[in-house]
Amino acid sequence: MFAKAFRVKSNTAIKGSDRRKLRADVAAAFPTLGTDGVSQLVPGKEELNVVKLYAHRGDAVTVYVSGGNPILFELEKNLYPTVYALWSYPALLPTFTTWPLVLEKLVGGADLMLPGLVVPPAGLPQVQKGDLCAIVLMGNRAPVAVGVAAMSTPEMLASGLKGRGFTMLHTYQDHLWRSGDKSPPPFIAPLALDHPDLGEEKGSVPEDPALQEDMRHLALEGGGEESGENQQTCGKKTLPGASEDPSIGGLNPDPTDSKTLQEQMDELLQRCFLHALKCRVTKADLPLLTSTFLGSHVFSCCPEGRQLDIKKSSYKKLSKFLQQMQQEQIIQVKELSKGVESIVAVDWKHPRITSFVIPEPSPTSQTVQEGGREQPYHPPDIKPLYCVPASMTLLFQESGHKKGSVLEGGEVRMIVINYAKKNDLVDADNKNLVKLDPILSDCVLEKSEQHMVSKLPWDSLLTRCLEKLQPAYQVAFPGQEPIVKKGKICPVDITLAQRASNKKVTVVRNLEAYGLDPCAVAAVLQQRCQASTTVTPAPGARDSLQVQIQGNQVHHVGRLLLEEYQLPRKHVQGLEKAPKPAKKK
Repeated sequence: MFAKAFRVKSNTAIKGSDRRKLRADVAAAFPTLGTDGVSQLVPGKEELNVVKLYAHRGDAVTVYVSGGNPILFELEKNLYPTVYALWSYPALLPTFTTWPLVLEKLVGGADLMLPGLVVPPAGLPQVQKGDLCAIVLMGNRAPVAVGVAAMSTPEMLASGLKGRGFTMLHTYQDHLWRSGDKSPPPFIAPLALDHPDLGEEKGSVPEDPALQEDMRHLALEGGGEESGENQQTCGKKTLPGASEDPSIGGLNPDPTDSKTLQEQMDELLQRCFLHALKCRVTKADLPLLTSTFLGSHVFSCCPEGRQLDIKKSSYKKLSKFLQQMQQEQIIQVKELSKGVESIVAVDWKHPRITSFVIPEPSPTSQTVQEGGREQPYHPPDIKPLYCVPASMTLLFQESGHKKGSVLEGGEVRMIVINYAKKNDLVDADNKNLVKLDPILSDCVLEKSEQHMVSKLPWDSLLTRCLEKLQPAYQVAFPGQEPIVKKGKICPVDITLAQRASNKKVTVVRNLEAYGLDPCAVAAVLQQRCQASTTVTPAPGARDSLQVQIQGNQVHHVGRLLLEEYQLPRKHVQGLEKAPKPAKKK
């Protein structure tokens, strides 16, 4: 629920009556806490705030914050503890154990699949479908996630520990945890009955202090190297079922892993294959040439810093890999023309596709030079501004502005409102109307309206003022001084053109205005589109370059600019020129 950033609506101190009601609700929801536990969790005198927010999917959530940390959150009139609260009361909820490698997938928004559970000698806790449960890591009883059981314990056992076990609501390292002090989980020694003897079939996990320390300070937010170190230290042995399920870490190879290069390449190929089917390919794209599928979809799903090379995998050839995927009934491949294979069908309901967790996107593969180091590209913050023209200087001079002054929209509104109130122009009979004095009339009315309009509503007056001002804009790149320019910012322009022999080419202009290097963009598009690209001077624009790609590549260009470079859609024009999917006969 909190895997992505949420939007805060309000943050206020709790009232005395609401504090008492919250205590009663906590006591009813968690009877095992007792009176003392409720008093400690919801203190009587310490500051307690109520934060109302909207999760990224639109759910309205109420969060209770004590001592700077969220301790409870309420969703649809149900109370749930956060990991901060559970670290003080680890026995508050029924507890299920999983492996450290699984946590990365839970943080990314995945639900916990049953193959990832560790079954203690005493058996799994007895829960019913819909019960609230805590998830802990092997070797540490400090909860790292809160979820709802998707089935009862007997049903879990009857299924052979297969399928979805828990729907995750909140995890350590998600955005709700980040709103607190971001402290790591404490080390709480596991109970003797909960600690299985792993020395027989499933590999031993040594209980040395180094392993416990790694579990305490498990940090999976960093780059690939940091994540790989954690996986290597904490996950040397995993359940056989866990490694087979892509939703619990089986498809996230890392160069620092102890696996061979061939095994890493096999896993990377499968990861990119599933990612492409889940996110890139649609039913309208079928039938899809296998070469196009590889060049336009699979390669584009390769993580930053990794390079997919099928020749280094155990399959050696794409056709052999696709035959294996066809045997698993994920896809269907046919030779529609002699020597040319195409993917004609995809089973999007296949468990391997539905359970695959889409990795968090990296900022982008584009980098810029800054201080001699390569830095990841971040899109600029573009803010519209307004410039005072000579015809409106009388209206703005009382507030200390002159011709050419640059203002934000909010500043313009405040100046107009203050001017109307100071000069007693608000209609006494209707507060929604403003009387127009000669200065306002000259600023906002056309000549034909001068003798006909004497009053305007507030919204119409403010809108007309903004329209009469000259446009300007501010571009701010991270770590750099903002740049203010007059006029409207030119969007990235994507056009189609005809070249020799009636061949179509895609032309992209105005990349420099958004801090993008045309040469670097051309190199990325050459790999994504599997087509030749050239960079030439843009006609009619001094010191500006344009990128030209062979064929109609508007779809690929739009995806690169919007999804990876994260440019606002309103600043990209020409996306409608993408080729329409062919109609099925």
